[in-house]
Amino acid sequence: MSTEQDIESGLLQMEGYLLWTSKTAETRAQAEDFTGRLPWLTTAQREEVERVFTEERLAFHKAALVQLAARAHELRGEYDERYARLKARCLGVCAGGVGAAVGVVSYVVQK
Repeated sequence: MSTEQDIESGLLQMEGYLLWTSKTAETRAQAEDFTGRLPWLTTAQREEVERVFTEERLAFHKAALVQLAARAHELRGEYDERYARLKARCLGVCAGGVGAAVGVVSYVVQK
């Protein structure tokens, strides 16, 4: 692996870490807001509800991120394939154009 690839991989890992940290903080805040609307809960009940709420929401976010990453990978493959076909077509058109131009120049020079 090259240094450039190592740097890119490290940046992607850092981005993932920061994203997950923000989701975790956001989810904990939502759990506290949720239990705040249930004033009859004891402290132990409130902590348990917050724990379960946070656990469930983080599982949801993780599943969503995994699905999103899989779709992004799938799209990347599709776009790479389309780009390769477009590139081949452009090269074919250019080669045909150059061939036609050479033929015309040869014809004009011979006359």
